[in-house]
Amino acid sequence: MPRNQQSSSLGLRRIGLLEGLASERLDALARECAWRNCSPGQQIISREADDRDLYLIVSGRVRVTIYSAGGRQVTFRDLGAGECFGDVAAIDGKPRSADVVALESSLLAAMPPAVFSGLLREEPLIAERVAQRLASLVRALSERVIDLSTLGVQNRIHAELLRLAREAGVAGNTARIVPTPKHTDIASRVSTYREQVTREVSALVKIGILERADHALVIRDFARLERLVKEVRGAA
Repeated sequence: MPRNQQSSSLGLRRIGLLEGLASERLDALARECAWRNCSPGQQIISREADDRDLYLIVSGRVRVTIYSAGGRQVTFRDLGAGECFGDVAAIDGKPRSADVVALESSLLAAMPPAVFSGLLREEPLIAERVAQRLASLVRALSERVIDLSTLGVQNRIHAELLRLAREAGVAGNTARIVPTPKHTDIASRVSTYREQVTREVSALVKIGILERADHALVIRDFARLERLVKEVRGAA
């Protein structure tokens, strides 16, 4: 994939992982990164590929996902500006564990694994942030495995809507998820089909937990949705 060679420490200042580094260090890192402009739908990383770069998202948004042998999509998470991905392969030297696709026009800085390793050795704060990030990832994946193993489809959809609401931000007892999540995207996250998500969203609208608005999905009763999820998880 073609790479646009740019060098800007200003872009790296937007990356949470690198917050607090001296300007001189950021300048040096910017020169060692390969800078890539990606178009919506463009594949950035392929599962089982041998490249090991750490990717820093300067602008845009990407999706971490995999496809089964039968072509079914399983989505892990979406990442936006200031975040990073690819650190697992950069650390353990093994093939990529997932595909990553650009959701919108994105500017990425690809840091070679040797540069990333040096950064971890020389900057304890960065190493601590990476450890915290990986710990959070383990917790999130563990929770997801438990949900997929113990919850029914209806309850998994509730849990995903709750996660999206928390991510969007809860004010009082409501949350506004913008843009409206596609039912196919929700389905790919909870291992079900779009039609099942559509039926459950309609049911939640009918009982007043959800409301469809222009370009948004509104959680009208966050506490009630949270109780639905907690009750089922507790019973499981």
